[in-house]
Amino acid sequence: MTDEPPEVICSAKDCRHAAAYVLVWNNPSLHTPDREKTWVACDDHRDSLSDFLDRRGFLRRVDALQR
Repeated sequence: MTDEPPEVICSAKDCRHAAAYVLVWNNPSLHTPDREKTWVACDDHRDSLSDFLDRRGFLRRVDALQR
């Protein structure tokens, strides 16, 4: 048995790579301003997932995934 946390997998459809980033977002038409939703992304999908959220005005910030 190890004390390592389980691997976090990228939120992109069909991706099985380890996540390296947390994309923090909020849909203002559904969520209160203080609510923060998250997706996680690998290096390959960071830009595409961020762009998807940003085009809709949902992206707040991108943080490094803390392990």
